[in-house]
Amino acid sequence: MSTDTTGRGSDAGGPIGVPNTPGAGTSGGFREDAAVAARLTVPVAMGYLPLGAAFGILLVSQGLSWFWAPTTALVVFAGSLEFLAVSMVTSGLGLAAIAMTTFLVNFRHVFYGLSFPLQLLAGPVQRGYGIFALTDETYSLLAANPDEELNGRRITLIQLFSHGYWVVGSLTGALASTALPDDIKGVEFALTALFTVLAWDHARKRSNLRPVLYGLASAVVAAVVGGEQFLTTAVAAFLLLLVGDYLITVRAKSAHA
Repeated sequence: MSTDTTGRGSDAGGPIGVPNTPGAGTSGGFREDAAVAARLTVPVAMGYLPLGAAFGILLVSQGLSWFWAPTTALVVFAGSLEFLAVSMVTSGLGLAAIAMTTFLVNFRHVFYGLSFPLQLLAGPVQRGYGIFALTDETYSLLAANPDEELNGRRITLIQLFSHGYWVVGSLTGALASTALPDDIKGVEFALTALFTVLAWDHARKRSNLRPVLYGLASAVVAAVVGGEQFLTTAVAAFLLLLVGDYLITVRAKSAHA
């Protein structure tokens, strides 16, 4: 366990009341922690600001009031699911279908929680926010940095900064959309383009192309049998294929052990 060097005790908080949690690998002051968090989240800002703006424009273009963009970004903060939520709400999708789609899309967060350093966060408020604000990007940042560079306050600041980027981007896009023509088209393709780029990047950088092939197969199955439940069917099929792939891989490794 590290020793506090600030002279304030290990539970001393910063200006926003975020404690420097015992057990953290570093115990710098609030300004140092804020500077580290700001530096680490620069890549997140480069993604969240334009994508948030696209979300704000999409939301307003679908006939919703502009203030729903920052409100949704603030209280939901689910990235891709927020894009999906716009289409699901405006299309009149049933509550059960929305709940199932939400569960399937965000099911991966269950695995994030297995290695998320929740023990570095103190108190129910900080831990609750840590769980709420755990996204793909913040998890990647936490996983990519060694434990000695993180403490409870830095983790919370990383999540707060990332959350702020998304809210600002959404608000900017929503306000900017009020000056755009009402008949603007193509914004709804933003999410499709995002996932297309991510899939291409995965295929380009990795030798294992099975996830990409599983995604294509799931889309074909959903197109044939999914009907109006295309997304739910595709995600469910993709999840089943991934689970099956995992079980086969584990069995093969056990057989060769």
